[in-house]
Amino acid sequence: MSDFRYYRPSAFPPVIKNLVIINALVFIAQLTLDPIFGLTNRLALWPIGTEEFRPYQIATHMFTHGFLLHILFNMLALWMFGRELENRWGPKRFLFFYLVCGVGAAFAHLGVEYFTGTGAPAIGASGAVMGVLAAFGYLFPNTQLFIMPIPIPIKAKWAVLGYVAIDLFSGVTGRGDNVAHFAHLGGALTGFILVLIWNKSGRKRFY
Repeated sequence: MSDFRYYRPSAFPPVIKNLVIINALVFIAQLTLDPIFGLTNRLALWPIGTEEFRPYQIATHMFTHGFLLHILFNMLALWMFGRELENRWGPKRFLFFYLVCGVGAAFAHLGVEYFTGTGAPAIGASGAVMGVLAAFGYLFPNTQLFIMPIPIPIKAKWAVLGYVAIDLFSGVTGRGDNVAHFAHLGGALTGFILVLIWNKSGRKRFY
């Protein structure tokens, strides 16, 4: 039986708050320690078969970012959409969801690299955040969103599908924009599957 509960809404729920803090601290550590220890290279997700690959990178890559706007956009999206999920699922289930989406993103990225023979290290919370976006779009499909620079509101379901379509097109065509598009797609797919399973087992618990 589903164990979904309703939690008192919070503008900054605890798991999201701590994820933002952890990501910020890691980013500060990168800026401080990269010249000495090459911290980013140690935490990034390297292709399987390379000397730099370590299993722990499947987790650490999602707390590592390349530049200021990278982390700002990811954390803003996590807060904007993730708080609705955490407020309804509670902290434990949301944390589980977020981490599993990040791992799903990592496996998708590694799998595509392995089978295509390409390879580049990946960093960022974007895969996990895409899982959050997918869940939000599924559970709150008609929520109106303002996506810059589009001047009109767009329903969440169309915005999420738009992001997925862009990642799929860019990933398949290989635009070379240094974005791990298949990690994004893996995170979104993982999030969608998880929330689909949970929704079927306790649909009435969602608000």
